[in-house]
Amino acid sequence: MPTVPAAISTELAHFWHCKPFSALSAQELYRLLQLREAVFIIEQACIYPDLDGLDDRAWHLFCTDAEGHHLAGARCLPPGSAFAESSIGRVVTSPAIRGSGLGRELMQRALAFNRRQWPGQEILIGAQAHLEAFYASLGFVPEGGPYDEDGILHIHMRCTP
Repeated sequence: MPTVPAAISTELAHFWHCKPFSALSAQELYRLLQLREAVFIIEQACIYPDLDGLDDRAWHLFCTDAEGHHLAGARCLPPGSAFAESSIGRVVTSPAIRGSGLGRELMQRALAFNRRQWPGQEILIGAQAHLEAFYASLGFVPEGGPYDEDGILHIHMRCTP
């Protein structure tokens, strides 16, 4: 089982990082993949190919605590990678910090990064359908109806620049 802290105080210091794949250390990559596995595969009981060939094209935005535990992460992808537009994906938060506001901060930082990195580009995401209201609160608008992806309902959502 991946190492994630059992409980995180929202008072604890946390540190933000944003790196292209080539700049990630082996330990950073390992811990990012551990967090994704813990949430997307184990917690959500979803067997799917996490290693989809997009990590090496992405900028990886992630948050760690003072001990180096990964608390949250997302992939920021350039236009032409996952979609014609820029995108944000593999948005993940450790169960230990949910409800602390760190997930919202993660998405705000990811949106700001994509807008700076690829100005004028719309941002398209494939959101888990139960999070539609959360993403709508950040400016995303649903596009089309829900679809099944690996046994979980998703919906495409678009955010304009």
